[in-house]
Amino acid sequence: MHLSIDFRPICDDDLNYLKQIYASTRAEELQVLSWSQEEKEIFLQRQFQAQHQYYQAQFREAEYLMILEGNQPIGRLYVDRRPDEIRIIDIAILPAYRGQGIGSSLLQQILAEGQCSHKSVRIHVEQNNRALKLYQRLGFQKKSENGVYFLMEWMPNS
Repeated sequence: MHLSIDFRPICDDDLNYLKQIYASTRAEELQVLSWSQEEKEIFLQRQFQAQHQYYQAQFREAEYLMILEGNQPIGRLYVDRRPDEIRIIDIAILPAYRGQGIGSSLLQQILAEGQCSHKSVRIHVEQNNRALKLYQRLGFQKKSENGVYFLMEWMPNS
């Protein structure tokens, strides 16, 4: 299947899509809980709001993008380009589009940017995140550990 991937900045009209994308990243861990569907939805709404507000407050200069297939939002990519590094704040793709090389392609584009600008690329990854293997395969290495997160770093060739 050939996908036509594009991007556009997020806007307030995207909040429902962004919440859906966020919820898809938490679905597995919530499956094992004995909460009602309503409790899970309330939890996801609160967690999404907290994360969204935190990102907007902490990374004011970042680029917040919707990942599109055609005109359909299928994910989000948040990147903070700093003087000394490129920080991937968040990358998430809806389950129906995972495993098709989209994430790998996006990461390779960011790594190429890092190589050209001679900047490291960093991302925090949950220790049990399936994408951890992808990051390692692309050359990211664990730089530090903070709670449930690894700070992963890719360094450009000299």
